[in-house]
Amino acid sequence: MPTNLFAAQPDSTGTKMIENLDEKTVSTAELIKQGRFHELLDQFLTFSIDLLGKLLIIFVLFFIGKWIIRKINKFLNNIFSKRSMDSALKGFLLNLTNVMLFIGLFILIINIVGSQTVSLAAIIGSAGLAIGLAVKDNLSNFAGGVMLLFNKPFKGGDYIQAQNTEGTVKTVGILYTTLTTIDNKTIYIPNGPLSTGVIINYTTQENRRIDLPIGVDYGSDVELVKKILLDAASQHPKILHDPAPFARMSKMNDSSIDFVLRVWVKSSDYWEVNFDLTEEIYKQLNANGLNIPFPQMTVHFADKNQVKLE
Repeated sequence: MPTNLFAAQPDSTGTKMIENLDEKTVSTAELIKQGRFHELLDQFLTFSIDLLGKLLIIFVLFFIGKWIIRKINKFLNNIFSKRSMDSALKGFLLNLTNVMLFIGLFILIINIVGSQTVSLAAIIGSAGLAIGLAVKDNLSNFAGGVMLLFNKPFKGGDYIQAQNTEGTVKTVGILYTTLTTIDNKTIYIPNGPLSTGVIINYTTQENRRIDLPIGVDYGSDVELVKKILLDAASQHPKILHDPAPFARMSKMNDSSIDFVLRVWVKSSDYWEVNFDLTEEIYKQLNANGLNIPFPQMTVHFADKNQVKLE
């Protein structure tokens, strides 16, 4: 009967691997020592042919796999397009599918050329911590992209303001959201900060209000200014009548009395109406003899006869 059931048993697998390695090392060393270079050359050629064969298999499998992945992406893109899927969601899903397919292709190639999946998993696991620390910001961006797609604060084609910039949403990628500005610049915003920051969406509401501040000189006729503002609003065809336009004096500044004109328009007409009203109001104020003040300073000089020098 064994005295110790928990006694350490010899690792036969590890011992065999070491013995095989020693045999190969000794064999190669003996060949060199004995001058049997032709046998050493045979071993080198065998190894080289085997390596070239595996490299050829890797390249063939890679290009075939890449072609299949391209076809799958095209197929998925057609399906998403037929279902009228949001462009931001479609871009994210296509990017994610593409990455997962390439990872699967990589594992398949490793298995076919001779490496075991268990060995590959061990390598990936051992490097996981270092990789995680190196790409922690990208992992945060990936999680942010998922949250954006689930919460849906915007969709493709919406005009948003976020992270001190604004533009039209084109796509939500795995790591970045792409915006196009009014002057046709492309902006990439990391999904992590975007998902946790303030997002202003100007497209979700059908109507928007324009607040147009107007300043005139002190002494101007208040009722006349209000009439000019309301007349300009009533004559524009794209201004909504419900809610009705609003014009009142809002503030008495240092050098002007300020009025505000508030009108409601369709969101798509916001900037056109804003510019039209600004131009029309300026013309009407000038036509009615009302001045728009600008900052100025009056300096009074003392009489020289009254100045006493000490």
